[in-house]
Amino acid sequence: MKALPFLMFTGRAEEAMRFYVAQFADGVIEQAEHFAPGEQGAEGTVKRALFTVAGQKVMCFDSPPVHAFDFTPSFSFFVEVDSEDELDRLVAALGEGGSMLMEAGDYGFSRKFAWLNDRFGVSWQLNWA
Repeated sequence: MKALPFLMFTGRAEEAMRFYVAQFADGVIEQAEHFAPGEQGAEGTVKRALFTVAGQKVMCFDSPPVHAFDFTPSFSFFVEVDSEDELDRLVAALGEGGSMLMEAGDYGFSRKFAWLNDRFGVSWQLNWA
């Protein structure tokens, strides 16, 4: 038995997954299954995928129906980085097209911290202890 974060997109799962794995040295798409013609989802969208970023395995898919909800910051990926440069790089990359919840800075609990929503709506807390 294991628990994995599961991200639900509506047509952008492939784009998001490829973007995320490109941002992390250990990023890799481990498996991806796409909807075929005649299946419930739009042909070519993600039926089920598994990828790894920052040591965390994550599942995702493209939901065929559009729901009345989306991602919220109440769920976020908390990433401990090894350097200030790495934090700044991730803030720039993940923050492009997104929104900042807490600008990168010293909030007293670490050397530098930032919290943002990326362009897909997924929330990231980046911490340099």
